Amino acid sequence: MNVMREHGESARLLDVGGLEPPEPMVRILEALDTLADDERLRVLIDREPVPLYRILLRNGYQYRTSVQEDQRYEVLIWLAPIA
Repeated sequence: MNVMREHGESARLLDVGGLEPPEPMVRILEALDTLADDERLRVLIDREPVPLYRILLRNGYQYRTSVQEDQRYEVLIWLAPIA
């Protein structure tokens, strides 16, 4: 997994493209277990991970999804600040 800086924060890149379900979800959830409070996870995936969104929100994460030029999805995930 690569680490990059985005807007002054650390973001880990996880490319799960080409993997068959449920492997992308398994790898994303495993990566989230090791994510530091100030880190973001940048996921590249071949299809929109709709089932993941509910899991993220239920566990205190926020996310932003965008479609890339190659029609893959990029999901940026981070831990929501505690109010």
